Amino acid sequence: MVDWQANALLVNSVRVTIMQNKQLPNVHLRKEWDLRVRTWFNQPGRKLRRRNSRIAKAAKIAPRPIELLRPAVRCPTVKYNCKVRAGRGFTLEELKAAGISAKYAATVGIAVDYRRRNRSEESLALNTQRLKEYLSKLIVLPRNAKKRTAED
Repeated sequence: MVDWQANALLVNSVRVTIMQNKQLPNVHLRKEWDLRVRTWFNQPGRKLRRRNSRIAKAAKIAPRPIELLRPAVRCPTVKYNCKVRAGRGFTLEELKAAGISAKYAATVGIAVDYRRRNRSEESLALNTQRLKEYLSKLIVLPRNAKKRTAED
């Protein structure tokens, strides 16, 4: 190690070399600090804007749900498998048990996952029940306003 490296000092995360018995340099790193730092001062405003846009979207499509209907699935691993969460989409087997085709499900706001498999009868029965309950509450209006009846 060279002797000047031994006398190197770290001041405000800047390496400063001390040669003689002089005063410590005052490193002026406060100038234009906002150019060197990524700030998040706009975070609360963005949060409010997102919230307002979600509320506006919900009001715009009023009776319809905002998101797709998703199945109830169990988390993987022993630590979390007691927790039930929303999955990506219903399996083809669940849709078939509820009497829905995959193409029709996509048009009425039901998420479909072609890759997921049913590993237990309990989850199959639970998600089939969810689908039947959703379909019982579902009101599908004809696209053409002239074809609507008094019931619609």
